[in-house]
Amino acid sequence: MNNAPESFPELFGSMVFNEDTMKERLSPSCYSHWKKCVSDGTPLEISTANEIAEAMKQWAVEKGATHYTHWFQPMTGVTAEKHDSFISPAEKGRIVLEFSGKELVRGEPDASSFPSGGLRATFEARGYTAWDPTSFAFIKEKSLCIPTIFCSYSGHALDKKTPLLRSMDAVSKQAVRILRLFGDTSVNRVIAQVGAEQEYFLLDKKLYNQREDLIMAGRTLFGAKPPRGQELEDHYFGAIRPRVAAYMQDLDNELWKLGVLSKTKHNEVAPSQHEMAPIYSDANAACDQNQITMEIMKKVADRHGLVCLLHEKPFRGVNGSGKHDNWSLGTDTGKNLFKPGSTPRQNAQFLLFLTAFIKGVDEYQNMLRATVATPGNDHRLGAQEAPPAVVSIFLGSELSDVVDSIIHDTALKGAGKRNLDIGVDVMPPIPQDNTDRNRTSPMAFTGNKFEFRMPGSSLSISGPNIVLNTMMAHELMLFADELEKSEDFDRDVAALIKRELTAHRRIIFDGNGYDESWLAEARLRGLSNFSTAVDALPSYIDEKNIRLFEDHSIYTREEVFARYNIHVENYSATIAIEARTMIDMIRKDILPAVSRYGTALSDGYEKRKSLGFSSKYEEENARGNSLLTDCLHDACMKLEKDLREVPADPEAAMHYCHDVIVPDMNECRSFADELETITDRSAWPFPTYSDLLFSEG
Repeated sequence: MNNAPESFPELFGSMVFNEDTMKERLSPSCYSHWKKCVSDGTPLEISTANEIAEAMKQWAVEKGATHYTHWFQPMTGVTAEKHDSFISPAEKGRIVLEFSGKELVRGEPDASSFPSGGLRATFEARGYTAWDPTSFAFIKEKSLCIPTIFCSYSGHALDKKTPLLRSMDAVSKQAVRILRLFGDTSVNRVIAQVGAEQEYFLLDKKLYNQREDLIMAGRTLFGAKPPRGQELEDHYFGAIRPRVAAYMQDLDNELWKLGVLSKTKHNEVAPSQHEMAPIYSDANAACDQNQITMEIMKKVADRHGLVCLLHEKPFRGVNGSGKHDNWSLGTDTGKNLFKPGSTPRQNAQFLLFLTAFIKGVDEYQNMLRATVATPGNDHRLGAQEAPPAVVSIFLGSELSDVVDSIIHDTALKGAGKRNLDIGVDVMPPIPQDNTDRNRTSPMAFTGNKFEFRMPGSSLSISGPNIVLNTMMAHELMLFADELEKSEDFDRDVAALIKRELTAHRRIIFDGNGYDESWLAEARLRGLSNFSTAVDALPSYIDEKNIRLFEDHSIYTREEVFARYNIHVENYSATIAIEARTMIDMIRKDILPAVSRYGTALSDGYEKRKSLGFSSKYEEENARGNSLLTDCLHDACMKLEKDLREVPADPEAAMHYCHDVIVPDMNECRSFADELETITDRSAWPFPTYSDLLFSEG
C-alpha cells in the first residue's frame, strides 16, 4: 500500500459498492429509484434491480471477484454465506458472466441447520434471503457479498438484521412525532446511531495451538495466576509492540477497504489485550461492520502468526473483553437529539428525550440485561473493569443536579435560576461532556450519547440495539400520545418530564458500581441483579417484554420464544463443550504429566534416602503431588458422572449445567491450578499464563 495521505481516500471503501459508485455506474432514473427505495421503503421494480445487478457484477468482476453470496446474520451470532459463481454456460463450451436482479434481490439457502428456536422443524429446510438495499454490498476474498435479511418459508425472521431494521423504523416514527410537537417540520427520519468499540486479545499462534481449551472453548479452562498480570498498569495505552503494530496497520487497511470506519487503536489494560474503536454510523451499518470487523480481526491475525481471541474472559484474574455500544439518535438534518441545546426550548426537547431513555432503561432493565446474557459474559460482568450485573445509568454530577432540580422544583446549584420554564430564557445551558467517565457504570451518558458497557466482546450488537431502539420508541410513543392532546404544551411537557424523572430516578447512579454497598442499595431501590445468564434469560419471555416487541412489530410472540429457546440451548451446549474439553485435558494431558512428575519426585526422594540423604523439597512436593492428583482424579470422575446426567429438557438442562456442571468444573480447575504451581515448568503439559499473556511481542 502507498502510505501517502492522499492514498487514503482511494483506499477507503474501495471494496464497497457504495453510493458514490452507484451514482457513477447507474442511470439517473435507476439511482433515483434506489434512493427512493432506501428513504421511503418502496419496492424495487425488476428492471431497476436488473440494472443494479448488472452494474454491481461489472464492478465486482473488475475488482477480481468471481463469486457472489447473500451475506446474512442467522441467530448463531455470526455471519453466514453461500457462494455462487457468476459463470453460466454458453455455446461451444464457453461461459458468460451473469447476475440478474432476481439473484440480487432474493436467494434460497438451506435453512435446516441454522438455529430456529422451534420456529420450524428440521425437515422444513427452506429459508429465504432478501437484499437489504440500505446496506452496501462489498467484496471479500473475491466474492461479492450482498447484505440480506433471512426469513423462513412462513415469514418468521430467522436472523438478527430483520428485527433491527424494524426497531430502527419504530424509533424513527415515534421520534419524528415528538419533534413535530416542538415545531420541527424539517426532519423526515430519525436514525439510531451506534459506534461499537471492540476489545480483543492477541496470542502467539504456536502457543495457542498447544492449548485444547483455547481451540475448543475460546478461553483457558486451566491456568494458575502468573507472577505478573496487570498490577503495574503499564500496558494500558502503552507503546504498541512492533508485531502488534504491524497487525493493527494491516487490520486498518483491510477494514478501510471494506468501508469500516476504524478510527482508534490502543493497548488495553490486560497484557496482550487491545481495542479498536470505529466512528459512529447508523445502527444497521454499525452492526454489519462489527460482524465484518470480528471476522477480519481473526483472519489478519493468522497472517501475522497470531490468534485473535474474542471471548469475554480468556484468562482468569485479568480484565475481560467487552464491546462498548455507544448509542444515540440523530436526525436526517444532522442534529443529535441527545445533545443539550443552547435555549430553554432546545433543552426541554433534550430533557424529554433524556427522560424517555431513563424511563425505558428503568422499565426494561431486565430485558437489556438479558440481551448480554451469555456463558462467556458470566465470567466478565462485575470483574475488574467490566460493569456490574445491575443495570443503572450514569449521568454525571451536573446533569444529575439538573434532574434533581426538576424533581424537587429547586434552583439549579450555583445557577440561581429556575430549572425548567419552556419558552422563557431562565434555564441555564446544560454542559456537554461535563464529568469524568464512570467505567463502573453499565450505561453512561458521555456528552451526546449513551455508552452501554455490558455487551461481551463476542456478542452481535444487534440484540442490545434492538432493545434500545424499541424501548425508546415505546416511551416516545407514550409521550407523544399524551402531549398531542395537550392544550398547554409548555406546561404539560414540563409536568411530564418532572413526573417521569421522579418515578424513575432510582435507575440513576453516579457512584462506584464496584462497591459492595451499591448492590445493597440497588436492592433497596428495587433494581434487578441477575448475576448469571441463567437468571437473566427468562426475561425474554416476560409478558411485559413480549408486549413491547409485539406492540411495535419487532418480533412476534413466536419469534421472541424462538430467541429465548436458542439462548437456553446455547448455554447448555457451551457449558457441555467446556466440560468435555476439561475432561479431555485432565485425562490426556494433566494427569499423565503430573503422575510422571510425581513418580520422578518419589524416585528421587527414595534414592537420596537410600544414600543417607534427605530432600524436604522432594518429600513435600511428592506428598502434595500425590494428594492433589488424587483430588483432581476424583473431581474429574464426578464431572464425567454428572455430565452424563444432564436432563433432556432444555430449561432443566440449563439450570442443571449452572448448578451442577459449573461447580464441578470449578472444583477440577482449583486442583489443576494448584498442581501447576508445584510442577516443574518442563513437566507441565501446555503453555502457562506467563507464556500466553506475554507472547505477542
